[in-house]
Amino acid sequence: MIRRREVITLFAGAVIAGWPLTTTHAQQKPLPVIGFLGSASATTASHFVSAFLKGLGENGYIEGRNVTIEYRWAENQYERLPALAADLVHRQVAVIVASGGPVTPLAAKGATSTIPIVFTATSDPVDLGLVRSLNRPGGNVTGTSALTSELDAKRLELTRELVGTAGVIGALINPKRPDAEAQARHLQEAARTVGQTVFLAYAGDEQAIGPAFATMLRERVGALLVGADPFFSSRRTQVVGLAAGHALPTVYMNRDFVEAGGLASYGTTISEGYRQAGIYAAQILNGAKPADLPVIQPTKFELAINLQTAKKLGLDVPPTLLARADEVIE
Repeated sequence: MIRRREVITLFAGAVIAGWPLTTTHAQQKPLPVIGFLGSASATTASHFVSAFLKGLGENGYIEGRNVTIEYRWAENQYERLPALAADLVHRQVAVIVASGGPVTPLAAKGATSTIPIVFTATSDPVDLGLVRSLNRPGGNVTGTSALTSELDAKRLELTRELVGTAGVIGALINPKRPDAEAQARHLQEAARTVGQTVFLAYAGDEQAIGPAFATMLRERVGALLVGADPFFSSRRTQVVGLAAGHALPTVYMNRDFVEAGGLASYGTTISEGYRQAGIYAAQILNGAKPADLPVIQPTKFELAINLQTAKKLGLDVPPTLLARADEVIE
């Protein structure tokens, strides 16, 4: 027999047990979702993603705790980017982070004119039509500029300092870049200014890199400049290996190549651009408008030299060049 007091206790317990569940469901809000669109792969871009997450974290957003990130990777197949961008738009993400060269933010912008877009380390966003101006982007797009291909003339100068009279210097370019023709033109103009002959070789996928090197060897290039492009960054082990195998002095876009055994590099700290993109994404989640966030331009440029590689190539690096280097691998 159940006493009246027990009935009241059981009823009260059942009601109280039900309250937190109902209240919790009512109070829970879905986490904001960031769409991360990359032209490369999760493996090759992992250190850049870490830098992006660091920027988010510095502004209070931790993946899995108070923000969700949907990753979409094109695996260097640029033609996949429009569909991947459209998928993120369909997912109704709060902001799209477009990484991996100019082709990615262009695909994102083509997919939406309303969802905020933050690009990372993109060369010349004004000429590409991504923003109206660096200080006042307008529209739904902003991000970080890397001055990647714009520094190819400086890399050409560095190549000449390292190898002296090279006769012909090769330049490896990805023809799938939206601005590939402009990149090639600017490089040739810089070469003409200093009286240097440049041979242009093209590779847009990993199967084309080997034949591009073979073509340059037939043209008797004495040194190589690898054009700025995320695709070459994703294949840096292959590119550095071929350069070493053919004893070809090569200058690259950033120090990741030098740390992988490349001879030298000159460029911006790309990972810092990704950290800044994380900061901008957090600000947008907090209510900021892309139109009001100026494009961040790099202020530091790094010169890295691998003396071990120079020794294997039989090169004596000028002391003046070593004195200017930010990083020297001995």
